[in-house]
Amino acid sequence: MTMLSRATLAGLKPGIAVPNYRADQLSPGILHFGLGNFHRAHQAVYLDTLFNMGKSRDWAIIGTGVRPADRQMHDALAPQDWLTTVVEQEANVSRARVTGAMVDFIAPEEREAIVAKLADPAIRIVSITVTEGGYFIDPATGQFNPAFPEIARDGKTPQDPHTVFGLIALGLKKRRDAGVKPFTVMSCDNIPHNGVVARNAVSGVARLYDAGLADWIAATASFPNGMVDRITPATTDRERQLCAQDFGIEDNWPVYCEEFIQWVLEDDFCNGRPQLEAAGVQFVADVTPFEFMKIRILNGGHAAIAYPASLLGIHFVHDAMNHPLVGAFFAKIEREDIMPTVPPVPGVVLEDYYRLIHRRFSNPKIGDTIPRLAFDGSNRQPKFIVPVARDRLKAGASIDALAFESALWCRHCFGKTETGRDITAGDPLWPRLTALAQKAKADPLAWLSMDDVYGDVAQAEVFRTAFAKSLGEIWSKGTERALGDFVES
Repeated sequence: MTMLSRATLAGLKPGIAVPNYRADQLSPGILHFGLGNFHRAHQAVYLDTLFNMGKSRDWAIIGTGVRPADRQMHDALAPQDWLTTVVEQEANVSRARVTGAMVDFIAPEEREAIVAKLADPAIRIVSITVTEGGYFIDPATGQFNPAFPEIARDGKTPQDPHTVFGLIALGLKKRRDAGVKPFTVMSCDNIPHNGVVARNAVSGVARLYDAGLADWIAATASFPNGMVDRITPATTDRERQLCAQDFGIEDNWPVYCEEFIQWVLEDDFCNGRPQLEAAGVQFVADVTPFEFMKIRILNGGHAAIAYPASLLGIHFVHDAMNHPLVGAFFAKIEREDIMPTVPPVPGVVLEDYYRLIHRRFSNPKIGDTIPRLAFDGSNRQPKFIVPVARDRLKAGASIDALAFESALWCRHCFGKTETGRDITAGDPLWPRLTALAQKAKADPLAWLSMDDVYGDVAQAEVFRTAFAKSLGEIWSKGTERALGDFVES
């Protein structure tokens, strides 16, 4: 077994793809916040592909972040020279490649160094993957909310920011004051119009202490919208052991993912960009149709299977898809409620896309887990499920499957499976959610009191009625029988 490092690349097993470039042949052009698995399986892979082609080698990544987990990632990757083993898995294929697109990593506690790098003219793109819940959005309005304590703090002490957006705003301020061009802020998170959301967050923080800075950011910086896609489970000891067993690589934090990868991006960059199209990125004038398709069919589909599978004690996503009732519910909610709300997508047949998603979810080699899909529902439901219900209500169409999905989420948040096993807390609002779920067992509409999640949808009588009926049946019949009766109906 070989400990991963640049010095050991030449000794890896035949068939493992390794960078054909040296670290000293790269220069940084991107500072990335959030070096999680998805970034390393997605953006970093595209850039590694470019660098292997001899293109855009002045766009290497410097990593950073603001969370304790970012420090853990820093410490894991430092001994291996910031390299990552990416293992692409399909049913009958497992391929490993080592990527070397990152050349440095600034630890999260080194905030002065982060700001200095943001001010560096060599950095022309700042990219971010901070999850759907990291943008300080008011779920009821969908707008940036400066009242969040972390944001309010950055507004009061702008020279000592602690949030991603406070740091970015300060970096842009230093560039403006020095007469340096702004950088492009490129969100890589699963949020509709993620560029607009990122702009609102950065300029929103700036406006708390410098209205002129906020106006300058809005006028000169770029925030392209993009749709990103690759199923990338969390890394556990299982993946570390498989990496060592199958490929002979000792990697502190390998990434296992599916073979499929997609990135659709608006070509709106104020200070240059890599030749991403050469690596397969699709540039479009308007990413909206692609966003709708992916966020609703894929992410909404994840939510649809997460909670019934959790309650039935299913751990892996592919096992959930093979369960006759969970798989049938997935098909029902997709075809009857979700897909009718997706507008036409250029060059895409929605039924073909649905079949692709079905195949990807059913991939047994990925090892994607139900706890990952069920995580952070209070942030994901308002983005992936509630907007679909809102559109269906406006159209006067049925919302029964969406209400049933919400009832399953409520039952999941009760905190115990059908067999009485504790469900691990998987949400920053878990105490609030469990308290409401326990109350909703006798009073279903208590769950819909979460205006920050459901907004106006909770006031629609047809949704309230369908939700109450669904939750009552789940409690009275049990999840499996209630799910079966709903699918048959």
